[in-house]
Amino acid sequence: MVMNKTALDRTQESPKLEVFQIDKSFERDRQRHTVLKNLSLAVHPGEFVSIIGPSGSGKSTLLQLIGGLLEPDSGEIRMGGRNVTGSKGLISYMPQQPALFPWYTLEQNVLLALDIAESNAKKRHGGAGGTPTTASREERRALARTWLARAGLGGYEEEYPQVLSGGMQQRASFVRAMLSPQELILLDEPFGALDALTRLQMQQWLLSIWEEHRRSVLLVTHSIEEAIFLSDRIYVLSAAPAQTIAEFQVPFERPRDEAIINCEPFIRMKRDIYQLLQMGSGQHAR
Repeated sequence: MVMNKTALDRTQESPKLEVFQIDKSFERDRQRHTVLKNLSLAVHPGEFVSIIGPSGSGKSTLLQLIGGLLEPDSGEIRMGGRNVTGSKGLISYMPQQPALFPWYTLEQNVLLALDIAESNAKKRHGGAGGTPTTASREERRALARTWLARAGLGGYEEEYPQVLSGGMQQRASFVRAMLSPQELILLDEPFGALDALTRLQMQQWLLSIWEEHRRSVLLVTHSIEEAIFLSDRIYVLSAAPAQTIAEFQVPFERPRDEAIINCEPFIRMKRDIYQLLQMGSGQHAR
């Protein structure tokens, strides 16, 4: 087994994201139902981390807490060591569906991320244009077209999302996430709606783009194979109320080749995670 030394080195750095002892409950049928209980995890700079858990274990709730859409009953969300619990606008988010605006072309959809970054830069400089951190509209458009071409979408810049395949829409959605200024990207089952072949192609494409920039990524997925293939580390959650019951260090060097899917260490890790998920709330942590 070859250890992923680069990933191990990154875990020595201060975390980009810390979820610290989070509790979250909701009222339903006049009763409080606890979804997350004393849940903690971390993502380090440039690290790709996945979360796997049973259906209904609160994975999407956790992403909403990190994104500031919800607030925990107790615990903290920290970024760069700073308490940002309940704060919005600090993460880039890619949902299961592409979430592209149907009345915008692909180029216009991707430009949204750059326009928001431009607007925020101007606000930081008191509304003045021409600062070193800002770019002209022409420069932003050129950057959007460059990234779309890298995503295999060159020539489709003026097309509307509804005329493109699901995989093409997801590539455009990921490009938009990558061009957002936030250093943490949350991916919520982004390839779940794709067929098996397209899903594998998208995983390989995502890794090829991510390898160049190494943004910090937190992925929620139901696919054990996807989590192992993409990630540096994997957290396994129990059934609700969700807690972290296991953490796996993925031992494969990058860049990844799909051939590892058939190697014995990959199969063994897949089996171990599957057994933990079967146990549900079992506390057999590694």
